[in-house]
Amino acid sequence: MKTLIINAQPDFRNGDHYSIKLQQRFLQRYKEVFSDETVDLINLYDMEIPQLTMDQLLGIWEKQSNHISLSSEEMRIFQINQKLIEQFKSHHRIVIVSPLHNFNVTSKMKDYIDNILVAHETFKYTADGSVGLMTNDYKVMLLQASGSIYTNNDRYTPLEFSRKYLQGIFEELMGFDKFSIVRIEGLQTNGVDINQAVQKGMRELDGEFNKFYDL
Repeated sequence: MKTLIINAQPDFRNGDHYSIKLQQRFLQRYKEVFSDETVDLINLYDMEIPQLTMDQLLGIWEKQSNHISLSSEEMRIFQINQKLIEQFKSHHRIVIVSPLHNFNVTSKMKDYIDNILVAHETFKYTADGSVGLMTNDYKVMLLQASGSIYTNNDRYTPLEFSRKYLQGIFEELMGFDKFSIVRIEGLQTNGVDINQAVQKGMRELDGEFNKFYDL
Protein backbone atom coordinates (compact mmCIF):
# COMPACT_ATOMS: atom_id res chain seq x y z
CA MET A 1 0.00 0.00 0.00
CA LYS A 2 2.07 2.92 -1.28
CA THR A 3 1.82 6.15 0.71
CA LEU A 4 2.55 9.68 -0.54
CA ILE A 5 2.97 12.57 1.89
CA ILE A 6 2.29 15.95 0.32
CA ASN A 7 3.82 18.62 2.53
CA ALA A 8 2.15 21.97 1.82
CA GLN A 9 3.79 23.86 4.68
CA PRO A 10 5.78 26.80 3.21
CA ASP A 11 8.32 26.60 6.06
CA PHE A 12 8.65 22.83 5.71
CA ARG A 13 12.19 22.66 7.10
CA ASN A 14 11.08 24.06 10.47
CA GLY A 15 10.22 21.21 12.83
CA ASP A 16 8.62 23.62 15.29
CA HIS A 17 5.50 23.91 13.14
CA TYR A 18 2.69 21.79 14.51
CA SER A 19 1.69 20.44 11.12
CA ILE A 20 5.27 19.16 10.82
CA LYS A 21 4.97 17.59 14.28
CA LEU A 22 1.90 15.72 13.03
CA GLN A 23 3.89 14.55 10.01
CA GLN A 24 6.68 13.34 12.28
CA ARG A 25 4.17 11.41 14.42
CA PHE A 26 2.64 9.85 11.31
CA LEU A 27 6.07 8.74 10.07
CA GLN A 28 6.86 7.32 13.51
CA ARG A 29 3.67 5.26 13.52
CA TYR A 30 4.30 4.16 9.94
CA LYS A 31 7.80 2.92 10.78
CA GLU A 32 6.46 1.05 13.81
CA VAL A 33 3.74 -0.73 11.82
CA PHE A 34 5.38 -1.08 8.40
CA SER A 35 9.04 -1.50 9.29
CA ASP A 36 10.00 -2.82 5.86
CA GLU A 37 8.12 -0.18 3.86
CA THR A 38 8.98 3.39 2.88
CA VAL A 39 6.92 6.54 2.41
CA ASP A 40 7.31 8.91 -0.53
CA LEU A 41 7.45 12.56 0.55
CA ILE A 42 7.24 15.72 -1.56
CA ASN A 43 7.60 19.29 -0.30
CA LEU A 44 5.50 21.53 -2.52
CA TYR A 45 7.50 24.62 -1.58
CA ASP A 46 10.73 22.95 -2.66
CA MET A 47 9.70 21.91 -6.17
CA GLU A 48 8.30 23.32 -9.37
CA ILE A 49 4.52 23.06 -9.63
CA PRO A 50 2.99 24.25 -12.92
CA GLN A 51 0.30 26.89 -12.52
CA LEU A 52 -3.13 27.29 -14.07
CA THR A 53 -2.15 30.25 -16.28
CA MET A 54 -2.08 30.92 -20.01
CA ASP A 55 1.71 30.83 -19.89
CA GLN A 56 1.61 27.35 -18.39
CA LEU A 57 -1.19 24.76 -18.02
CA LEU A 58 -4.10 26.66 -19.56
CA GLY A 59 -2.05 27.65 -22.59
CA ILE A 60 -0.64 24.14 -22.97
CA TRP A 61 -4.06 22.48 -22.81
CA GLU A 62 -5.47 24.99 -25.30
CA LYS A 63 -2.67 24.26 -27.74
CA GLN A 64 -3.15 20.51 -27.34
CA SER A 65 -6.90 20.77 -27.99
CA ASN A 66 -6.15 22.71 -31.18
CA HIS A 67 -3.37 20.29 -32.23
CA ILE A 68 -0.70 22.98 -32.03
CA SER A 69 2.84 21.89 -31.24
CA LEU A 70 4.23 22.87 -27.86
CA SER A 71 7.41 24.87 -27.45
CA SER A 72 10.34 23.24 -25.68
CA GLU A 73 9.51 25.14 -22.48
CA GLU A 74 5.85 24.17 -22.69
CA MET A 75 6.82 20.54 -23.23
CA ARG A 76 9.05 20.70 -20.15
CA ILE A 77 6.19 22.06 -18.05
CA PHE A 78 3.77 19.49 -19.46
CA GLN A 79 6.15 16.67 -18.56
CA ILE A 80 6.29 17.95 -14.96
CA ASN A 81 2.49 17.89 -14.91
CA GLN A 82 2.41 14.33 -16.24
CA LYS A 83 4.92 13.11 -13.66
CA LEU A 84 2.86 14.66 -10.86
CA ILE A 85 -0.26 12.86 -12.12
CA GLU A 86 1.55 9.55 -12.49
CA GLN A 87 3.06 9.80 -9.01
CA PHE A 88 -0.27 10.75 -7.45
CA LYS A 89 -2.23 7.92 -9.07
CA SER A 90 0.34 5.30 -8.07
CA HIS A 91 -0.21 5.89 -4.32
CA HIS A 92 -3.37 4.56 -2.68
CA ARG A 93 -2.78 6.47 0.56
CA ILE A 94 -2.34 10.24 0.37
CA VAL A 95 -1.37 12.35 3.41
CA ILE A 96 -1.57 16.14 3.15
CA VAL A 97 0.40 18.13 5.73
CA SER A 98 -0.63 21.76 5.94
CA PRO A 99 -1.33 24.80 8.06
CA LEU A 100 -4.61 26.64 7.56
CA HIS A 101 -3.90 29.85 5.61
CA ASN A 102 -6.68 32.44 5.56
CA PHE A 103 -9.26 29.69 6.13
CA ASN A 104 -8.09 27.64 3.15
CA VAL A 105 -5.29 25.53 1.68
CA THR A 106 -1.91 27.06 0.92
CA SER A 107 -1.32 28.48 -2.55
CA LYS A 108 1.04 25.68 -3.60
CA MET A 109 -1.54 23.09 -2.52
CA LYS A 110 -4.05 24.74 -4.85
CA ASP A 111 -1.48 24.62 -7.66
CA TYR A 112 -0.92 20.93 -6.97
CA ILE A 113 -4.66 20.19 -7.11
CA ASP A 114 -4.82 22.02 -10.45
CA ASN A 115 -2.22 19.57 -11.78
CA ILE A 116 -3.82 16.32 -10.67
CA LEU A 117 -7.55 17.11 -11.03
CA VAL A 118 -7.50 16.33 -14.74
CA ALA A 119 -10.26 14.83 -16.90
CA HIS A 120 -9.55 11.27 -18.10
CA GLU A 121 -6.85 10.94 -15.44
CA THR A 122 -8.50 11.27 -12.03
CA PHE A 123 -12.11 11.85 -13.13
CA LYS A 124 -14.19 11.70 -16.29
CA TYR A 125 -17.24 13.42 -17.71
CA THR A 126 -20.43 11.47 -18.39
CA ALA A 127 -23.94 12.34 -19.51
CA ASP A 128 -24.93 12.44 -15.84
CA GLY A 129 -22.00 14.60 -14.75
CA SER A 130 -18.43 13.97 -13.65
CA VAL A 131 -17.41 10.62 -12.17
CA GLY A 132 -14.30 9.94 -10.12
CA LEU A 133 -11.70 7.49 -11.38
CA MET A 134 -9.81 7.08 -8.09
CA THR A 135 -12.13 4.41 -6.74
CA ASN A 136 -9.85 1.43 -6.09
CA ASP A 137 -9.33 1.77 -2.30
CA TYR A 138 -7.85 5.26 -2.31
CA LYS A 139 -7.82 7.22 0.97
CA VAL A 140 -6.59 10.68 1.93
CA MET A 141 -5.78 12.17 5.33
CA LEU A 142 -5.29 15.86 6.08
CA LEU A 143 -2.91 16.73 8.94
CA GLN A 144 -3.75 20.33 9.76
CA ALA A 145 -2.59 22.94 12.27
CA SER A 146 -4.54 26.15 12.87
CA GLY A 147 -4.43 29.18 15.13
CA SER A 148 -8.18 29.18 15.75
CA ILE A 149 -10.63 26.43 16.66
CA TYR A 150 -13.00 25.27 13.93
CA THR A 151 -14.85 22.42 15.64
CA ASN A 152 -16.95 24.39 18.17
CA ASN A 153 -19.91 24.88 15.81
CA ASP A 154 -19.55 28.67 16.08
CA ARG A 155 -18.91 31.49 13.60
CA TYR A 156 -15.51 30.03 12.67
CA THR A 157 -16.75 26.56 11.77
CA PRO A 158 -18.25 27.45 8.35
CA LEU A 159 -15.17 29.54 7.53
CA GLU A 160 -12.88 26.51 7.48
CA PHE A 161 -12.92 26.08 3.72
CA SER A 162 -9.86 23.83 3.36
CA ARG A 163 -11.58 20.72 4.71
CA LYS A 164 -14.68 21.28 2.57
CA TYR A 165 -12.58 22.02 -0.49
CA LEU A 166 -10.26 19.03 -0.16
CA GLN A 167 -13.01 16.61 0.83
CA GLY A 168 -15.07 17.70 -2.15
CA ILE A 169 -12.13 17.36 -4.54
CA PHE A 170 -11.00 13.97 -3.28
CA GLU A 171 -14.28 12.24 -2.41
CA GLU A 172 -16.91 13.85 -4.62
CA LEU A 173 -14.85 14.55 -7.75
CA MET A 174 -12.03 11.99 -7.78
CA GLY A 175 -13.92 9.20 -6.03
CA PHE A 176 -11.66 8.51 -3.06
CA ASP A 177 -13.15 6.04 -0.60
CA LYS A 178 -12.39 8.12 2.46
CA PHE A 179 -11.31 11.60 3.51
CA SER A 180 -10.21 12.13 7.11
CA ILE A 181 -8.75 15.05 9.01
CA VAL A 182 -6.55 15.29 12.11
CA ARG A 183 -6.19 18.72 13.69
CA ILE A 184 -4.07 20.54 16.18
CA GLU A 185 -6.13 23.68 16.58
CA GLY A 186 -6.40 26.78 18.75
CA LEU A 187 -2.67 27.44 18.74
CA GLN A 188 -3.22 31.22 18.78
CA THR A 189 -6.47 31.23 20.77
CA ASN A 190 -6.72 32.70 24.24
CA GLY A 191 -7.32 30.13 26.95
CA VAL A 192 -6.08 27.15 24.94
CA ASP A 193 -3.49 24.94 26.59
CA ILE A 194 -1.17 24.21 23.67
CA ASN A 195 0.25 21.06 25.21
CA GLN A 196 -3.24 19.65 25.66
CA ALA A 197 -4.17 20.65 22.11
CA VAL A 198 -1.09 18.87 20.77
CA GLN A 199 -1.74 15.75 22.85
CA LYS A 200 -5.34 15.66 21.63
CA GLY A 201 -4.21 15.92 18.02
CA MET A 202 -1.67 13.15 18.46
CA ARG A 203 -4.26 10.84 20.01
CA GLU A 204 -6.61 11.51 17.13
CA LEU A 205 -3.81 10.77 14.67
CA ASP A 206 -3.09 7.41 16.29
CA GLY A 207 -6.75 6.45 15.93
CA GLU A 208 -7.10 7.66 12.37
CA PHE A 209 -3.85 5.96 11.38
CA ASN A 210 -5.35 2.56 12.22
CA LYS A 211 -8.47 3.32 10.14
CA PHE A 212 -6.32 4.66 7.31
CA TYR A 213 -4.59 1.32 6.89
CA ASP A 214 -7.50 -0.88 8.03
CA LEU A 215 -5.53 -2.18 11.03
